[in-house]
Amino acid sequence: MQNSTPNFPKPWSSSNKSAVKTSASHSQNPSRLSGLNKKSKHRTEVSAGGLVLRRTVTGLDFAMVMDSYGKWAFPKGHVKPGEKFRDAAIREIHEELGLDQINFISRLGSIDIWFKDKYHFRGQIIHKYIHYFLFETAVDSELIIPVGIEGGETIRGVAWVPANELLRRSSYKDMIGIIKKGLRLCSSLS
Repeated sequence: MQNSTPNFPKPWSSSNKSAVKTSASHSQNPSRLSGLNKKSKHRTEVSAGGLVLRRTVTGLDFAMVMDSYGKWAFPKGHVKPGEKFRDAAIREIHEELGLDQINFISRLGSIDIWFKDKYHFRGQIIHKYIHYFLFETAVDSELIIPVGIEGGETIRGVAWVPANELLRRSSYKDMIGIIKKGLRLCSSLS
């Protein structure tokens, strides 16, 4: 469906001061979408994902994926019709990391990004809203690289990353607010 404005409600109300909202023009290719005409026809998409932590003897580790573009990110994917954002995040974490047992901690907020699609709608401008949540899994949880679809988006790698390396490892600057909020929430966990 193509439209110039989203036909769904914003993810968190403006009264929710703790929600993180950012907007970034970003291409998942090395070159940014500078000068993107955001009023032109584009496709609007909605995704959900999460930061998943585990507590180890040396501190907190977070699960990350190397995406189709060779960049380190967090698991996320499209929300199916009728699916709740948190349920979509849980499903995507299972699909992209192989984690079955995760516990919800908190919602982290949402971002919206603009990019040119490289896989499903090649060359089309995409405006994507992404809703993020914080989850925890057991210390002995193992990450599994999923089998990719030939010619489509695929996960190239997975890794547990120490909390103190998250901001540096994340390839997408529009995730800074989400990561910082997740780290602040983790520092308050007992």
